Amino acid sequence: MYGGDEVSAIVLDVGSHTCKGGYAGEDTPKAVFPSSVGVIYKDEEPVDEKADKRTKDSEMQDASAMDTDAEAKERSRTYYANQMGFRRDHMEVLGPYGKDGLIQDWDVLEQLWDHTLRKSLLVDPKDHPMLIAEPPHVTRENREKTVELMFEKFQAPAVFLAKHPVLTAFASGKATALVVDLGARGTTVTAVHDGYALTKSSLRTPLGGDLLTEMMLKSIEKQQGAVRPRFSFLREAAGPDAWKVTDLPCADTTAGYREYCRRELMGDLNASVCRISESTFLESENANIPTVPYELPDGNILEVGLERFKVPELLFQPGLMSTFPDTEALVGEDGLPLKGMQGLVLDSIGKCDIDVRKELYGGVLLTGGVSLIPNLRERLERELSEQVSSYTARVKVSTPNPLVERKLSVFIGGSILASLGSFQQMWMSKAEYEEQGAALIHRKCP
Repeated sequence: MYGGDEVSAIVLDVGSHTCKGGYAGEDTPKAVFPSSVGVIYKDEEPVDEKADKRTKDSEMQDASAMDTDAEAKERSRTYYANQMGFRRDHMEVLGPYGKDGLIQDWDVLEQLWDHTLRKSLLVDPKDHPMLIAEPPHVTRENREKTVELMFEKFQAPAVFLAKHPVLTAFASGKATALVVDLGARGTTVTAVHDGYALTKSSLRTPLGGDLLTEMMLKSIEKQQGAVRPRFSFLREAAGPDAWKVTDLPCADTTAGYREYCRRELMGDLNASVCRISESTFLESENANIPTVPYELPDGNILEVGLERFKVPELLFQPGLMSTFPDTEALVGEDGLPLKGMQGLVLDSIGKCDIDVRKELYGGVLLTGGVSLIPNLRERLERELSEQVSSYTARVKVSTPNPLVERKLSVFIGGSILASLGSFQQMWMSKAEYEEQGAALIHRKCP
């Protein structure tokens, strides 16, 4: 059905922080925007004061109409994708992912896909096969739901689901690698062998960009006062070197949108001043570290000192979390304290067959937005080398170059895969879906 240069496949990668979409065969995505979506709920109808006088028959009718009411409630939501920079009254902020790193709000995912395809790429989904990236720990139910949504709602002619670590390995030109994906919602470590993700080796921890941003925000506000979002004030020039800041009335702004804007500021601060220490970070030995200035939009200057190294150190020492204001140390699903990134790597390799462990030690691949923190690669390589005997294996940690590819490695791998001539027989077509159902995706896309 598909072959040669006639295939104009679309690659979709909805990450926990950023949504990417574009044509297969291109180096970069054409659409890149936040995965968060603004939602405004319409006012509900006033409660009937005579509700308690309704008859039993009418109550039974109401019970039978619950599904219809639920559908009406969904239609009462107005979505704003790729418009998070505009403040709106009563606008909440929703994302597609839950705490477990899996799709939870399918309506938000549908809005992100729709905006990517119809408004950013300006294409009709009926005319293009869709390669969709998914996390390595995705459930069977989620995969089938993804396929159903793409075929039933968007009428795509063909679909393929590919796992994040596999696409990252393809982008780096490796068939076997240990992919360490440091995203916003958490860190995932997965082994890839001969182009297939070894799901039994996949480990995940909530230590990610969102957690680092939250810890930085708590530390800054504890020491230097509240951080004001950009929409809450007006800054005007009052002289050659003077500025006048006036507070704006934003009483109808939701707490969720305020928090989103403040976290965006702290995320930029983390990207600007944070770095990983060369050796294990000890707060007592770095109490007098020089500060680095960071100017907020309202003109206030933050002096960031110890937090520059302490916040990203959480990736290696999660136990430090209890030293932050109003924060308790996180524990894993087994009730034990969380392990650092180096522990996840060692545990993941230990779950693989002994024949491939040596190759995995030499092919650790860092990717994701958090991997842009300076000195992270060198520190992880040093930590692993200290715990792995040189007689066992030689540890080598690499990162995609240039740096921007660390954020886009999943899309780039999907772009390479979907443009290969030998791949065109792998698509799951709509005819196959209609004949055998969504469960076929588990055989077509293992």
